[in-house]
Amino acid sequence: MTTLQAQPPVTVRVFAQRCSATRRGATLARRLAVWKLDTWGIPYGTRLSDTVALLVAELAANAVLHGRVPGRDFELRLIHPYEEAGGVRIEVSDTHETRPNPSVARQPAPDADGGRGLLVVESIAARWGVSDRVGPGKTVWAEADGL
Repeated sequence: MTTLQAQPPVTVRVFAQRCSATRRGATLARRLAVWKLDTWGIPYGTRLSDTVALLVAELAANAVLHGRVPGRDFELRLIHPYEEAGGVRIEVSDTHETRPNPSVARQPAPDADGGRGLLVVESIAARWGVSDRVGPGKTVWAEADGL
């Protein structure tokens, strides 16, 4: 006779917020992300919180600078835990059709003022990519492992 072991329940937390496609909206997205992580038990200043803050800042800045369609917002979505390591998945959706190519992270000119955001994402995210979304546009996502 085999005894069945009860598996502890798994709670997946999801947070979604629309933000204006402005610099202020990008700043708000980053602040909301670390606040929400803190309410989920991932304190400010931890490695995971700081990684998520940087990923949200870069993805939201890209949505504002390159994915902005006048009159349309972008959406921030956090999912925790993501995978068994207890990580966080960050999704930023905008309505612009242009899609970054994760396999071709371009190095900008050394004296360029910008253009390094996706290189930062690539270097600190465990994984990142682009996916379709319902409606116009795309979702750029990144995952930060919890360890």
